[in-house]
Amino acid sequence: MHKKVQFWSLLVLLGLMGLVGRAQDSTAGRPVEMADRLRADGKIYVVVAVLLTIFIGIIAYVIRLDRKISRLEKGSK
Repeated sequence: MHKKVQFWSLLVLLGLMGLVGRAQDSTAGRPVEMADRLRADGKIYVVVAVLLTIFIGIIAYVIRLDRKISRLEKGSK
């Protein structure tokens, strides 16, 4: 069961990475002023750190929830 969750998590992650790549291509030729400003001020790292923290928290929650559900399923048999 755990391997199945890892497989689907990896599949979703790869799918999201593809979407991010496409979203970046949509600004072809136009500079993104907000991103340039955040990068110039050094605040882009704060944004990345916050997003990474949220993403890691969600992944940890899903793994913990999966383990609890697996324990409950084993107990009900």
